[in-house]
Amino acid sequence: MYFYDTVVEAITALRQRGYTLDFNLAFDQVQCQAEGICLNPAEFEISEHYRYEGNTNPSDEDIVYAIASMDGRIKGVLTSAYGMYADNLSPAMLKKLHFKIK
Repeated sequence: MYFYDTVVEAITALRQRGYTLDFNLAFDQVQCQAEGICLNPAEFEISEHYRYEGNTNPSDEDIVYAIASMDGRIKGVLTSAYGMYADNLSPAMLKKLHFKIK
């Protein structure tokens, strides 16, 4: 897996590797409003993820996800805050987005 120093570097590199859509979280799906695409947890996989912790400000904490549909045709980036800034999500979505820090 790659490593990037900043959120911007991660997003830029993922875009260069074909993750061109901008996804947003909804309660039980990820959405790309510009393309009218909605994927529920069973319809996508997380190819990569990068977690960033703010050194001085908790609002700088973010996770960058590389999202791909199960057939690999739809690829995009999702960024999400965590901790007290995290969105309200369904249990299935929380399970999909959860990962263990190594």
